[in-house]
Amino acid sequence: MSDTLNLTIAEKQAVYEQEIKKSRFILNIARIENEDDAQAFLEKIRKQERKATHNVWAYVLGETDSVQRYSDDGEPAGTAGVPMLEVIKNNQLHNVAAVVTRYFGGIKLGAGGLIRAYAGTVADGVADIGRVELVVQHEVLIEVAYSQFESLKYWLEQNSYQILDTEYGSTVTLTVGVEATNIEQFENGVTNETAGQASLIVGDERIVEVPYERDVTAKTSSLK
Repeated sequence: MSDTLNLTIAEKQAVYEQEIKKSRFILNIARIENEDDAQAFLEKIRKQERKATHNVWAYVLGETDSVQRYSDDGEPAGTAGVPMLEVIKNNQLHNVAAVVTRYFGGIKLGAGGLIRAYAGTVADGVADIGRVELVVQHEVLIEVAYSQFESLKYWLEQNSYQILDTEYGSTVTLTVGVEATNIEQFENGVTNETAGQASLIVGDERIVEVPYERDVTAKTSSLK
């Protein structure tokens, strides 16, 4: 994996729901590319959940999260939108919009309870949905003699390179997914393993989604 993580949710759009002290909290979360996407998504959920007590939202945009917006939508200031935004950022999600809809169940939660409820709904939802890292890869074609195939395959597997395809002809042609930042290291490794006998063709860049397995945190600075 690269040092700078480019994480998003594992689905383009997803829903998660839980009940906290008789109130329903429904998370709708989606990938977005720009502010028009974000506003269209928010409006869609507002219409869909127009009978709700609150539709609290937050989103982040840009390579460095340069756009960060949120709304408490009538909940006490600082108890809803900000905790949601912090959970999104603390879990390194980018270009994502989240709406947590609340249907009030008759029991007041207090400021701390609201913060935990909104932050926790986003965190629990993201954990349930899953995260992926968007990685820039090249498809690299390696043509190698049969006599070197098994040892090269073993080296690839030991170094966690993904073999996408294998074709058998007069020689063996492997298609391997390699991160853009590792191309030079990969080429040197294959050259060493095959004593310079393999031929390599580096294909175009593509974005691939790699599952990201670390735990999701509900940590927020809103609770002191």
